[in-house]
This record gives sequence, C-alpha cells and structure tokens, in this order.
Amino acid sequence: MPKPITLAEDTISHDELENLCDWIKAGNRLTKADQTLAFEEEFRDWMGSGHAVFTNSGSSSNLLMIYALKESGRLRNNKAVAASVSWVTTVSPLMQFGFDVTLCDCDEQNLGLDLNHLEDICRTERPALLILVHVLGHANDLAAIREICDRYDVLLLEDSCEALGSTIGEKKLGTHGLAGSFSFYYGHHISTIEGGMVVTDDYDLFQLMLSLRSHGWSRDLAPERRERLTAENQIDEFRNLYTFYHAGFNLRSTDLQAFIGRSQLKKLDEIVEIRQKNFQEYKKALPDFFCQSSATDTLSSFAYGTLVENRLEVFHALKAEAIECRPLICGNIARHPFWIREMGPRRLPNADKVHDYGIYLPNHHNLSADHVRRVSAVFSSIARPL
Repeated sequence: MPKPITLAEDTISHDELENLCDWIKAGNRLTKADQTLAFEEEFRDWMGSGHAVFTNSGSSSNLLMIYALKESGRLRNNKAVAASVSWVTTVSPLMQFGFDVTLCDCDEQNLGLDLNHLEDICRTERPALLILVHVLGHANDLAAIREICDRYDVLLLEDSCEALGSTIGEKKLGTHGLAGSFSFYYGHHISTIEGGMVVTDDYDLFQLMLSLRSHGWSRDLAPERRERLTAENQIDEFRNLYTFYHAGFNLRSTDLQAFIGRSQLKKLDEIVEIRQKNFQEYKKALPDFFCQSSATDTLSSFAYGTLVENRLEVFHALKAEAIECRPLICGNIARHPFWIREMGPRRLPNADKVHDYGIYLPNHHNLSADHVRRVSAVFSSIARPL
C-alpha cells in the first residue's frame, strides 16, 4: 500500500518542535506575554494590516469581531447576512448574540456570495452586518460586494480562515472589510495547534477587541484608552486590574502557541506557493470536473473542491487507496440540524448543490505533483462529473 495521502500532514515540523522544547525548558513564561505581542506584530506586518489580535481559535476570532461590532454601538439594527457555504462558527455567534440572520446563497463559480441574492437581501431586509467566507482560498467578488455594502450601509467582515495568503492584486484577503479572521488549527495553512487571529485597520475596534478577548478589563489597552476608562468610571489604580468595563470573554491563546506561530510565519510564503502550484496540477489533471474559479491573483488554495454525482462511491474508492477526502467544507449551513431547529428549512439552490455533490481533495505544502497525480488518477477512475 502506498503512503497515505491525508488532508493535512506535519504542519509543525520536528525541528520546530525541538526548538519549542528548548524554549520551554529555558523557563520562559507560557501564558500570554511577549511572544504573543511579537507574533501579533509579525502577522500584522505580513498581512499588511494595521492591527492583529491573537486568539485561541479561528472560531473565537469570528466570535470576537462580531461581538466587538455589537458592543461598539456601530450597528444600526440587529440584522445580519452570512454565507451559506461556510462553517458553523461563522454563523453561530450571530445567532448566539441575538441577530436576525439571513443566509446568502453561494456563487456558482467562486462559491462565495451570490451577488444577485445578496442584493435582494440587502434591498428587502436592510441588514447592518455581512460576514462572508473565502471558500477554499478563493476570493469573493469583493469589488461588487463592497459596492453593495456601501450602497446599503452594511458593515463587512471576512472569514478568511481558508484563505491565508490569497490576494486580489497585492491586497491579501481578510484586509478588504472592517475586520478579517484566520485559523491556525492543525489542518490549516499554518498551525499553532489551536489558535486564530483577527486583523483590522480600525484602531477603535482593535482596542475594543483587546479588552473583550481578556474578560473585558483594560490591562491590554493603550495607556490613553485605559486612563479614559478609569476616569469615566471613577476607578482607582488599585481596583483597575480587576474591573471589567465590558462583558468580555477569555479568548486568549498562549505564548507557547505564539512561539510556534512565529516559526510557522517564516515558512508561509513557501507554503502559499506550493498550495497554488498543487491547485493548478489538479485543474490540469481533472479537466472534465467542476473547478472553482475566482478573481484571486495569488491563490493560497486550502483544498481542491469539485462536484461529483457519486460522492459516497468516490469516498470509499479513495479511502481504499489510503487517500483522504471530505465534504466541501460542510455544504449548506441551512441544511444542518442546528439551523433547521432554530430557523427552519431554507432552499438555496447553489449551496444545496454543494451540499449534495461537493467534495474536496487534499492540498498542503507536503503534497508533491506526483501525489496530486495519484489522487487525480484514483479519483477520475471512479468519479462521475456533475
């Protein structure tokens, strides 16, 4: 049996783990401290954004940026739009925080937001907030989406957890809206074991997220923000460290994970390049199958997504050859029990097609062109194009 081809493999190298062991044994502080600040600064600079906030997961990153907007008082109502082809924790924070949520169908090509459906939702529902997802690293039609958001006064958030390093022009995905989220889970482009990040150019939102990430206190804030809060609330120096100015969370990660993240960043440009090359190899090897397409200039491909008639048969054939595959993200959020139980069934034709026929094949930086050709050969020998 050939070596298994997995969806993710050795994101953190043995050398990185040895360096981490040496750092731990040297007696460094493991909880949030200087490594976290350094990682945030380095990630911010790599992204070309103004600010970055390290969290304990990509899911927490979504929760943090959504709640920060709610707490900021900037939202003119509690109506929100979310991508139907997304992840549970793209949508669930909106439901948990009491938003009236509408799901937008996906575009047939990039699998992001369908522009006609988005326009219709904005015209009829007048939402205050939109969170999109860059599916498998492919960009949404951001120019058109931003025009719609500007016209209807909608604030834009980007779930970019699958798109770390993808760009439109020179501008990275995750920096086109008010804030963008990223995940550093094991199966993502880089890993801190668990972890995530929010980036934003908005200083006020950044300061609010720093407080909300850590219980709602003022310890992590810029001095002028901390002094303003203590003055406004008449809090003395003794009480301030244990005074909570917002109903916050504990979404912090650790310096141990930040240390890993800093070493992972050094490999990220190479990782992006390999993932883009592998996508092109798949596209060349599978000309008869649906291929996701977008206006993305640099494609930091998360996986190779396509559509097949006989998905379960394909799954079993690949598994027999020690090749992992999975549904395309999780299909249509409106088809999941948590949504149906709370919101009722919802017909979204394009997202339903992804839900019923979508599959994705492995792509990561340890995958070679020969691996891609092997996966493609097994896949095409059994799969029937939709």
